[in-house]
Amino acid sequence: MLTTAAVLLVAAVVRMSPVSAVAADPYAYKNVRIDGGGFVPGIIFNPTERNLIYARTDIGGAYRWNQSTKSWTPLLDWVGWDKWGYNGVISMATDPVQTNRVYAAVGMYTNTWDPNNGAILRSTDKGDTWQVTALPFKLGGNMPGRGMGEALSVDPNDNRVLYFGAPNGNGLWRSTDYGATWAKVTSFPNAGNYAQDPSDPNGYLSHRPGVVWVTYDKRSSTAGTATRTIYVGVADKDNTVYRTTDGGATWSRLAGQPTGYIAHKGVLDTVNGYLYLATSDTGGPYDGAKGDVWRYATATGAWTQISPIPSSSADDYFGYSGLTIDRQDPATIMVATQISWWPDVIFFRSTDSGATWTRVWDWTSYPNRSFRYKMDVAANPWLTFGTNPQPPEVTPKLGWMTESLEIDPFDSNRMMYGTGATIYGTEDLGLWDSGGQFTIRPMAKGLEETAVLDLISPPSGAPLVSGLGDIAGFRHTNLDTVPSMMFTQPNFTSTTSLDYAEKSPSIMVRAGNFTDADRPNDSHVAFSTDGGANWFQGTEPGGVNEGGTVAAAADGSRFVWAPKGVTPVYSVGYGNSWQTASGLPTGATVESDRVNPQKFYGLSGGRLYVSTNGGATFTATAATGLPATATKFKAVPGIEGDLWLAGEGGLWHSTNSGASFTKVSGVTNSVNVGFGKAAPGATYQAVYAVATVDGITGLYRSDNGGAAWVRINDDKHQWGNMGEALTGDPRVYGRVYLGTNGRGIIYGDRTGPPVTVTPTVTPTVTPTVTPTVTPTTGTGCTATYKPGNSWPGGFQAEVSVQNTGTSAITGWRVTWTWAGDQKITTIWSATQTQSGTNVTAVNVGYNGNLAAGASTSFGFNGSYSGTNTPPTTLTCTPA
Repeated sequence: MLTTAAVLLVAAVVRMSPVSAVAADPYAYKNVRIDGGGFVPGIIFNPTERNLIYARTDIGGAYRWNQSTKSWTPLLDWVGWDKWGYNGVISMATDPVQTNRVYAAVGMYTNTWDPNNGAILRSTDKGDTWQVTALPFKLGGNMPGRGMGEALSVDPNDNRVLYFGAPNGNGLWRSTDYGATWAKVTSFPNAGNYAQDPSDPNGYLSHRPGVVWVTYDKRSSTAGTATRTIYVGVADKDNTVYRTTDGGATWSRLAGQPTGYIAHKGVLDTVNGYLYLATSDTGGPYDGAKGDVWRYATATGAWTQISPIPSSSADDYFGYSGLTIDRQDPATIMVATQISWWPDVIFFRSTDSGATWTRVWDWTSYPNRSFRYKMDVAANPWLTFGTNPQPPEVTPKLGWMTESLEIDPFDSNRMMYGTGATIYGTEDLGLWDSGGQFTIRPMAKGLEETAVLDLISPPSGAPLVSGLGDIAGFRHTNLDTVPSMMFTQPNFTSTTSLDYAEKSPSIMVRAGNFTDADRPNDSHVAFSTDGGANWFQGTEPGGVNEGGTVAAAADGSRFVWAPKGVTPVYSVGYGNSWQTASGLPTGATVESDRVNPQKFYGLSGGRLYVSTNGGATFTATAATGLPATATKFKAVPGIEGDLWLAGEGGLWHSTNSGASFTKVSGVTNSVNVGFGKAAPGATYQAVYAVATVDGITGLYRSDNGGAAWVRINDDKHQWGNMGEALTGDPRVYGRVYLGTNGRGIIYGDRTGPPVTVTPTVTPTVTPTVTPTVTPTTGTGCTATYKPGNSWPGGFQAEVSVQNTGTSAITGWRVTWTWAGDQKITTIWSATQTQSGTNVTAVNVGYNGNLAAGASTSFGFNGSYSGTNTPPTTLTCTPA
């Protein structure tokens, strides 16, 4: 009888319907297309249903393949901030009996970085909805060894039974009720002792992957009866494979097994009776210097080393992983190197159960190689990384970190494999054996796995420019099209900060990271004068190793840069030289005022610092009560000194350049804040926040300066620990761009009814001016001027237009004359021309058609140097 621990883990149902009392506004969300961008450690084909394929990622959740569109559908977007670690998927299992069932073992880190324990998720609708069983220990979807597996497996004879191999001494676990409850298999003898660095004080490299794969021998039982013979892989170089022949009651180390290496994969050929192992000297996925491939005859117990290049050879500088069998012809097997960074990964293929092998590429006359494949990355051209390597290296690379290499069990010509950047695949693999070249293409559409560090949406040019981890960032001229290339010249590994000049948005700056030893003459800051299409390097002060944050003056005349660990600096011009920014602490976050080009802000340790001389000197303001850590702050376009600050404990707003802040009512915590085009009828920009309002953490929008909020995501769309980057779109009301940590860039548009906001700010300056024009019957219109916010040298105003005739009009023109030297600096919901003191404002496409009695409005920001007297008369003429 199976021996189990006494404690059972009880399942919980995931709440997937909003419960907030805060008003909601319906949105449709999509990914800004990049395709891929991160490590895919596991691809899982269902063995009994064609085209049912899942992929797991280390920080970006899980996906299901959609054959009709040849794209991936995300399955874990419901995971929120409270359980963000569930987006680290250490293993998945697809049920071969009831194929609607799928399981995922989730949890991102086993050290202190993830505050929650892991869980087993289960679904009966192919991942559309899930139920959760929490585990009493943590799981490591982004820990060392995450490419081994699969550790989670469904019994093909009795699909009520699942096994799961756990890390860090927690052993082997079993469920007999479709994953609802779990118990530890106390008879299993080895929890795994391997760790990359047992003494690592951070608890990362000391992680023990533990029990890493489970493989059933379906032949040992019949349908409806639990499988009796099961093989289990353990991260233990001396004892890496165990077997039970009595359904898990007893276990024994498999006799005669190889030692010195870890079996990353264990794949069983039940036709020919072979268990194959791919082994490496480390847990991966970044390393591996030696390894072997072994074949075990299940009938006789004989072991045969079948390594394409054995570990004893000087030519073996890699381990092995990515093991797969062609189920249509089980004598055909493939294996990948773990890991051959240079010149490229190697795939080996055998059609005789490992007796002989061929390589996916071969050396000819060094440095030249011959290739059995060709690569077509036209769909994702950025995969060349903008490089032009010399032989023997090529671009794009065939792959790296290739732990999952899978032949479709229904189609010998289709293969998929994961890399550190994407999923590649082929649909004509058979050409390998016939002497032709098979074609490898990206198969990552819909799978968005980037970690987003910063986003900007300027008022002109490309609508979105991104700063990403690992793949630098992109300039998106079309949100639904994959850009041709990431940022290059210079190419930062990760872009940590972006900014543009508010009044000259074609001027941009970015800061980022790369390995300094590889590029000792490159700078960690770069500039663009064409809206991010092309970039050039600046110089940098000594000691810079990481990008930190950077800010552009409102007119692009100067920049302030706070590299990580280095005293902040400023530059007049494009970084030809840098001067120390006095008074601003090292490690501060810097931002620019969006109106005054001489004004910059810095935030450090809960203190707000202001410079009014272009970043030369900073002075701390008197503001107190601000959070000391985990803060983001931004300045509002069009209003000097208007700041919002997000952080632990609330959301704060300043209208006096940070001299004082007011805590926004009703917001108890916030992650980030951003701004976008004002709502129709509003003069203040829409404010977006990832925040906790009414006890619910979500994505919110305010159309009235924070007086009220609407939730614009729901519980099915939470994207884990979202919000490191956030901005609205200055050109499209309601559009929001959201950065996630592993699910790429999300953008959302309103799908609800039109919104019109009545401004709540009442000016103290002048009464409303009503035109003296008396409408007549037929067509006619009037215009009413309403002053808004004002500040030294600047002001806002709104003009209402009403059709006073008895017939509809298709357009309107409003004219007036300023009494002083006022000038319109920005305008929305109209276009304007100004000649001297004479102003003409004309409708835009969406607000020109007015039925009889109907009205609309437009607004603007303006500047002045004398007095700001409103116009005495406005004239409205229908088109």
